[in-house]
Formats: sequence, C-alpha cells, structure tokens
Amino acid sequence: MRRSSVHVKPLNDRVVVKPKPREEKTKGGIFLPDTASKERPMEGEVIAVGPGRRADDGKLIPMSVKVGQHVLYAKYAGTEFKIDDEEYLILQEKDILGIIEGE
Repeated sequence: MRRSSVHVKPLNDRVVVKPKPREEKTKGGIFLPDTASKERPMEGEVIAVGPGRRADDGKLIPMSVKVGQHVLYAKYAGTEFKIDDEEYLILQEKDILGIIEGE
C-alpha cells in the first residue's frame, strides 16, 4: 500500500486510518458496478496516532497501535474525511478491534 502524506495529527487517543479499498469484484469473480451497494471496509492501515489518553490521575496511557500497522475496526466507527481526493477515517483507539498480523 502506498504511503500517504497526511498532515493530520490526531489528538489524545485518536487514530487516522487509510481504509482498505472497497472490493471491486466478488469472491466468485463478478465485477461490481459503481452503482452497486458496496460494503464499507472494516480494515485499513494506521497513518497517524495521537499521544494517548489521560487517566483520571493525569498520567498518559500510551497507544497500543503504531503507524504502519493494519487494523480491524468497528463497522460504523469514526468519522470519514478526504484530503487530496484520498479517503481517511479518524477514530478512537477503543474502536479498533484488533491488529492484523502476517500481511
């Protein structure tokens, strides 16, 4: 996956993710037209990570994910935005369900 030059620095426990491209064809080999209802992807690459969240006592709790990792996130989590015609998602770390290993 091509690295992007996103210029968004997430705050607190937020993460910027580049979603995996939507599927253009089914597993059976049928190509989907643009008008077809395509599922929103639930995985992507971490592009930027905030410093972490603050505990009640003021201590910083560092993030569990790092830039470059591929993650699985909740289906309707986060907020979508575009920079230079590239789609991104900003979400809280708690919305990340897991790290995809072995890619």
